[in-house]
Amino acid sequence: MKLLEYQAKEVLASLGIAIPPGVVARNPAEAAAAFARLGPVAVKAQVPVGGRGKAGGIKLASSEAEARRAAEQIIGMDIKGFKVPLVYCEAALDIAREIYLGFTVDRDARANILMLSAKGGMEIEQVAEESPAAIARLYPNPWRGPLDFELTQLVFDAGLGDLSRPLVSLIKKLYRAIPDYDALTAEINPLVVTKRGEVIAGDAKLEIDDNAMWRHKDLEEKYGAVIEGDPYEVEAKKRGLTYVSLDGDIGIIGNGAGLCMGTLDLVQRAGGRPANFCDIGGGAKAEVVENALAVILMNPKVKGVLINVFGGITRGDEVAKGVVTARDNLKMTLPLVVRMSGTREEEGREILKRNGIEPGVSGWEAAKKIVELTRAGVT
Repeated sequence: MKLLEYQAKEVLASLGIAIPPGVVARNPAEAAAAFARLGPVAVKAQVPVGGRGKAGGIKLASSEAEARRAAEQIIGMDIKGFKVPLVYCEAALDIAREIYLGFTVDRDARANILMLSAKGGMEIEQVAEESPAAIARLYPNPWRGPLDFELTQLVFDAGLGDLSRPLVSLIKKLYRAIPDYDALTAEINPLVVTKRGEVIAGDAKLEIDDNAMWRHKDLEEKYGAVIEGDPYEVEAKKRGLTYVSLDGDIGIIGNGAGLCMGTLDLVQRAGGRPANFCDIGGGAKAEVVENALAVILMNPKVKGVLINVFGGITRGDEVAKGVVTARDNLKMTLPLVVRMSGTREEEGREILKRNGIEPGVSGWEAAKKIVELTRAGVT
């Protein structure tokens, strides 16, 4: 679950990290009222993606009229596929320095990594590419967390020794987001040092592990309805499906993450572009298959669908019934290729044949077939 900036800052505040005064505004009038309360403000689009500034989603306002106008321009705009539902009006800071601070999971090292850089305000990926030595890194012990001397060394390695005391304290607070909130990623960029010497979170990103949300029902209830994510992923989650949107035009359904990922590779190798990853899991019933197809067909970019199923506890006849039911109920006219093997595969193939669907022989042949059909525009 990726939190919006104002939500992430509320979490940071609960950890004892200083944040600027701010007000959520859902319309231009509320933005104007925020200026009246706070004075000069930054009006910020609230979407769970980066690049807001480049997209015109962050504007400074030095009057009520400017705050109102900024909100009018930002609310409703599209930023990387996300419609902006509201803005966060935050008191402007008197900035002296900008620092980058964050942690994430380094999957290669199989450990959490803390990163600190004096080059704040820039995308950390850009800093890593242009000046990798400018990023100080620390892999804390996962059982005890980072110790003060380790954090002090991290701060000095980043060339920020003059801020050692406040930064060590702040990093320890931020790191609490892992045990307290099951955070996968947290980022403060920029971490602002004001001309008065205050250290304040100028921006914030926070992602909480979806698999741990059962421990954070309060956050899901408080913030879940506000965050408008990818519409297909949101709908899939409602239906209990594991689904990730991609940028292609061939819908993919499989049972098991490995088979799904292998199917994506097969389609790519055959010259196609997958539109999604959709895992229906083991033992999937006909209803689950129908739900998966329904979500995929919501996407107007999809020109065809490939279903690749290996039957262990997933029965081929159940999958076939779901495919036929979904096709009929959804009035599906797009090309459809189904490859299945394993438990009750013969029964499943017979059901498909009786209903005018020719099953694929192998994963590779099925991938080539769906690419061929989508290119030809066959229905």
